[in-house]
Amino acid sequence: MDWITSLDDLHAHYGTPAKPALAKVTPFLTPSYQAFLTRSRFCVLTTVGPEGTDGSPRGDAGPVVAVLDARTLALPDWKGNERIDSLRNIVRDARVSLMFLIAGSTNALRVNGRARLTVDEPLRNRFARDTLLPRSVIVIAVDEVYPQCAKALQRSELWTAGDQSHGLPTVGQMLQDATEGGIVGKDYDSERSTRAHLGWW
Repeated sequence: MDWITSLDDLHAHYGTPAKPALAKVTPFLTPSYQAFLTRSRFCVLTTVGPEGTDGSPRGDAGPVVAVLDARTLALPDWKGNERIDSLRNIVRDARVSLMFLIAGSTNALRVNGRARLTVDEPLRNRFARDTLLPRSVIVIAVDEVYPQCAKALQRSELWTAGDQSHGLPTVGQMLQDATEGGIVGKDYDSERSTRAHLGWW
């Protein structure tokens, strides 16, 4: 295997980025970047901690984050599976990255920054869904923002290839495999379907 093991080798292999690839990076949310974020209902939150990295999908019925100002975002943390991998990481290491997607758009917006966790009641109330509030809010201080090249989404035909979920294993089947039969997949999937109808907040 011909490994690349130095930055000199890496730069020699890939060359110099084009001017727009560097000029698009800003340390704050421009008006157009803010406009993109207010339309995005889905992002992937990436954190890092002593055990390694974690990538967590985050979604909402409206904008997935609130823009507090040109340098600050707020991401509500709704009730989930209680693993809190991302939250544990943030408490120990503030570095985060987020990638925002919008269905149908071949652009992605990337944000790198530093996060803190709060249970501030006025901020939690900002995200209220009827009587329900997020468990906490992740507040992100923006270090850099930039759009991602469209090629990855175009190549994958993510929004144009149609529904490709037919025949995928269910979560129950995955759990049955992971536990070597300790969890019965059909039972889990049946219970999960019932729980889903009780509300997803």
